[in-house]
Amino acid sequence: MHISEGVLSLYPLTIGAVGAVVGIAAGLKKMEIDDVPRAGIVSAALFVSSLIHINIGPASVHLLLNGIGGLLLGIKLFPAYLVALFLQVLLFQFGGLAVLGVNICTMAISGLVGGCLGRYVIISGKPPWLGGAVAGGIGVVLAALFTALALAFSGEVFLITAKLVLLAHIPVVILESLIGAFIASFIYKMMPSLLGVDGK
Repeated sequence: MHISEGVLSLYPLTIGAVGAVVGIAAGLKKMEIDDVPRAGIVSAALFVSSLIHINIGPASVHLLLNGIGGLLLGIKLFPAYLVALFLQVLLFQFGGLAVLGVNICTMAISGLVGGCLGRYVIISGKPPWLGGAVAGGIGVVLAALFTALALAFSGEVFLITAKLVLLAHIPVVILESLIGAFIASFIYKMMPSLLGVDGK
């Protein structure tokens, strides 16, 4: 869900840049040396997952995994997205440097919210798969919504595109909920501390 160069107006670009700087700074401040390998694995997963595009009508979609990233990293998802999206710009010209801040914010903020909600579900004693499904689904829903809003704020000409972005990601919400449920269940069995709970 990359927004390309030359599409957005100055208003969302400025908000995105400021939000990305604040988020990255907060994430780096929270990151400890033990978090670096986990952040690297999540960043690599984010990088790879978005390289496989599927066309749905006039829109193109791909896996995000931002909700699961938020579940595992919290605010440290911002630096992970900086690395993943910057490398995509550098190597494949996905997105662009001018819209890097907006793309980081749409993905990381939505992943952070989804991850926090998913972790709350798990800590509350609900099954881990449910927390993973919540994280995965909410991450995609909010990412699509934020992307659509960024397009809508850039002019009426993008309103149809914004609506298509939302509709095209309905199948992705379902798929990411299933993937999130599987990943959270697996992590709960192998290393539950990553989810903020003790194994049973």
